[in-house]
Amino acid sequence: MGDFPSRSANANAGGPGVTSRHAGSAGPGVPPIPPDDRLGNRPPLGGGGALPTKARFSMESGFRGLSTAAGAMVLVIIVAIAIFLVSKAVPALSANTENFLTYKAWFPNEAEPRFGIAALAFGTLLSSVIALLVAVPIALAIALFLSHYAPKRLATPLGFVIDLLAAVPSVVFGLWGRDVFSQPVQDFSVWLNKYFGWLPVFGGDGPFGRSILLGSLVLAIMVLPIVTSLSREVFQQTPGMNEEAALALGATKWEMIRTAVLPYGKPGVIAAVMLGLGRALGETIALALTLGTTFTISFNIIQSGGNSIAANIANTFGEANATGRGALIASGLVLFAITLVVNMAARAIIYRRREFRDSAA
Repeated sequence: MGDFPSRSANANAGGPGVTSRHAGSAGPGVPPIPPDDRLGNRPPLGGGGALPTKARFSMESGFRGLSTAAGAMVLVIIVAIAIFLVSKAVPALSANTENFLTYKAWFPNEAEPRFGIAALAFGTLLSSVIALLVAVPIALAIALFLSHYAPKRLATPLGFVIDLLAAVPSVVFGLWGRDVFSQPVQDFSVWLNKYFGWLPVFGGDGPFGRSILLGSLVLAIMVLPIVTSLSREVFQQTPGMNEEAALALGATKWEMIRTAVLPYGKPGVIAAVMLGLGRALGETIALALTLGTTFTISFNIIQSGGNSIAANIANTFGEANATGRGALIASGLVLFAITLVVNMAARAIIYRRREFRDSAA
């Protein structure tokens, strides 16, 4: 019986606590647990490292407050920008003698101001869409090559070079496109007009040079590293079990990518494409140096011409009067609204895809 501690005759001593006698027998490292007070409250367990309840909740409340303030600050900044744009644009819109949304010309500095956003918004959207059509397939192919085909000693430096391409200033792309890239694009435009001139997008008699095609290709090169880097990171996050399961079922490398990698990374790819679209919509200097600065609506992409909202602001702000500056701010308000709608649509698409994937799982 010496191997078992003796039980106390006191019924209240049968709790889970360790008595002073038992703690002493267990060795000097086990301190006795204090008894309950008269209200039945037991001291908190965990030793001296546990934080007091009051301190723990105060730190949590402070962090929650900082996080909420940071999130609210973003909304405050967006609202402040919108209020600034509207307040500066209203006087110019009031003085405008034409419909701002449908008029194509831009004469805000005259005695009777006449200006509209139709041609500028059309050129902005057209150049951005063409840039994405060119850049996205190439970017996805590069991302898949770096994440699943290239050896690591090649993928690492190549990925670094692509990331470095995103840090090149836009004015460098614009100067390169105007002085170096314009001649090859002009020759390519002549070839397209010669063999595919029966298509409206490649028709016309010239001149060819600073066109929507040139601006869109420069934009595509600028958007390429953004979409590539984000897509590569998304593809690398694919669970290894999904890839191994597809290969175990006899799938080839491409079938594994098509059935396991691409469906898993589709929300991230959509987010990367929308981020690239936002970069293309707001690009200023590169398009100001490569477009022909005309105010027309035409789907012909090889003839000299084209314009965008941001490029028009850069080209005409220096010579604008008070009404002209207000008109440019009004065009900036339209670009702000377009960008906001694009980002909201992207978030809605990503949320629906994620909800569908979670429900399927």
